Amino acid sequence: MLGATACSAGAGDASTRASSSEAADIGLPPAGARFDYQLGGASPVPDGAAVVARDSTEAPAADAYGVCYVNGFQTQPGVDWPRDLLVRLPGGEPLVDPGWPDEHLLDIATDVNRQAIAARQAETITACADAGYQAVEFDNLDSWTRSEGAFDEEDAVAFATLLVAEAHDAGLAAAQKNSADLAARGRDEIGFDFAVTEECDLFDECDAFTDVYGGLVFDIEYTDDLRGTADEVCARVDALDTAPSTIVRDRDLVPADEPGYSYTAC
Repeated sequence: MLGATACSAGAGDASTRASSSEAADIGLPPAGARFDYQLGGASPVPDGAAVVARDSTEAPAADAYGVCYVNGFQTQPGVDWPRDLLVRLPGGEPLVDPGWPDEHLLDIATDVNRQAIAARQAETITACADAGYQAVEFDNLDSWTRSEGAFDEEDAVAFATLLVAEAHDAGLAAAQKNSADLAARGRDEIGFDFAVTEECDLFDECDAFTDVYGGLVFDIEYTDDLRGTADEVCARVDALDTAPSTIVRDRDLVPADEPGYSYTAC
């Protein structure tokens, strides 16, 4: 297990910009707060962490701002979806994510499909709110890049807008997940309130998020693919005009009591 380091995280002006959540009096995470990303299973909240993300099937962490993970644009392993809501190849088989072969791409090419998929995802969003979460993150916003032309960026933006509206209607803030090239549209058009990013230091794109969301950017780097050491990662993000809240985790995000667990907070 890596020891925690102490890197500061500043909050830029963008973190105070208006979003569609303000009218609904939806609470946002504390800018620059230490956090943890526990999608592989719940663990005790690390010392000093004020924001914790967990899968929608888990209860939120006590005494922390809870972010509920929802696979918004692809299927979760083991969860069945109607065939007509999945992208299908010419042979009829569903299109899988090459990086996650047990996940199928949801077909958001038409408004009819987008509405139907959003209605089903709304059930999970409502369950997140009922469980006590304060926010939701929608994964795989970039699924259009893997859709083999079945749908495009505009379809993704239209569908994301529906998901964010469902989140706000449920009283939850909504986080943009990755897709740095959509950051400005994510906030201004889709209505995202903050960002959860993976490996923005590795890909040198943290500024693309903090320029839009200020100190409301929560980044996860992974021990198996760092630019140098965890200390060097923290030094780089700390040197940015606005530092994202950054942690370094094991790739599988396993619970703290399992082999391979690693957690470093900048």
